[in-house]
Amino acid sequence: MTQLPETLDGWLALLEARHDQQIQLGLERVEKVFRESGLDLSCPVFTVGGTNGKGSVCAMLEAILLAAGYRVGLYTSPHLLQYNERVRVNGREVDDAALVEGFARIERARAATPLTYFEHGTLAAMSVFEGSELDVVILEVGLGGRLDAVNVIDPDCAIVTSVAMDHMEYLGTSREAIGFEKAGIFRAGRPAICGDPIPPESLVNRATELGAELQISGRDFGFSGDRTQWAFWGRNGLKRGGLAYPALRGANQLLNAAAVIAALDAIKERLPVPMQAVRQGMMLVDLPGRFQILPGRPTVVLDVAHNPQAAGVLAENLSNMGFYPETWAVFGMLADKDVAGVVQRLGGRVDHWLVASPPGPRAKPAGELAEVVSSVSGCSDVRVCESVRDAYEQAGKSAAEGDRIIAFGSFLTVAEVMKALRKQR
Repeated sequence: MTQLPETLDGWLALLEARHDQQIQLGLERVEKVFRESGLDLSCPVFTVGGTNGKGSVCAMLEAILLAAGYRVGLYTSPHLLQYNERVRVNGREVDDAALVEGFARIERARAATPLTYFEHGTLAAMSVFEGSELDVVILEVGLGGRLDAVNVIDPDCAIVTSVAMDHMEYLGTSREAIGFEKAGIFRAGRPAICGDPIPPESLVNRATELGAELQISGRDFGFSGDRTQWAFWGRNGLKRGGLAYPALRGANQLLNAAAVIAALDAIKERLPVPMQAVRQGMMLVDLPGRFQILPGRPTVVLDVAHNPQAAGVLAENLSNMGFYPETWAVFGMLADKDVAGVVQRLGGRVDHWLVASPPGPRAKPAGELAEVVSSVSGCSDVRVCESVRDAYEQAGKSAAEGDRIIAFGSFLTVAEVMKALRKQR
């Protein structure tokens, strides 16, 4: 075996160069390397899938379980600023050394078996967790569910947050096809929580075929609330009232929060969580880039919304923010996304579009983005910018103090704005 990289940057460069195709669905290769590596996660595992809301649900679970005193491992993707964000132990990003050790272990185990960047990273994260004496692990699905690398683990509880149109070239061109893929993380005789109140029949049927203990939002659990507090209701007459709204902003967060409480209640025999921990976790949860409103003026909103459903939620959240004379959009998307669908959902809520290509080979060229924005939005002010950072700087110079700037369309777009903000400090 050739000499292995000694740094995290070295490993990431190697994995990026090794496979041109970033996505290769299928579990055979991952399962083989998983066995060869001798990995074993003996603690309870939550697996979280869905089109939108996965990150929020994972963040809430982590915050609540930490508040309850458990040692928690969290694996998410993609990252915004640095790879370490993907692997957290006890609420903190793991250091480079732990990741390097995990990557090396998987490299030795895989021999000649090819793994993608995501697959290698997923197994490396599990190696980190195995050596961290954890009480519980939370795994976020990267894409789909049935054939995603995290599905090599049998979860004690699986959550599907929502089912909408995204990644159609891999998952299918209908909600029914996509719902079947999402339901692949469910397991026989184990809790399967669906946070989508109108799930595709394929998801329900698949859960039945698998023998999973399916709970659906609005049927088996749900919520009610007023402007100051909300209440959860679940099976067997369970009611929990007087809950403060989650610290994560957005009209959709109660759907996510209710799914989280339903999941925790479903495995309470193995992981008991007091209500005080639920309340504390909901108040302290933090997730950058999800309807994140920054302090200062003009108001800046960061949102990784990159498909029509997420853009619709963003539009609703913007409407609930109050009055702003002008709204400036810093906008960049990937070429394989439904750009027209995203722009359409924002309707007339944007007065000025500053369009740029996010970094990377999958980005949609700014000129093509601008054409779609102009034709779909009907906005008269659509500007093509050299980069996302240039677009953000132009927005900052043009916006009045009372205006609003929203940066959205991709994790990469939001990450570029975050980097620009760091340089301003």
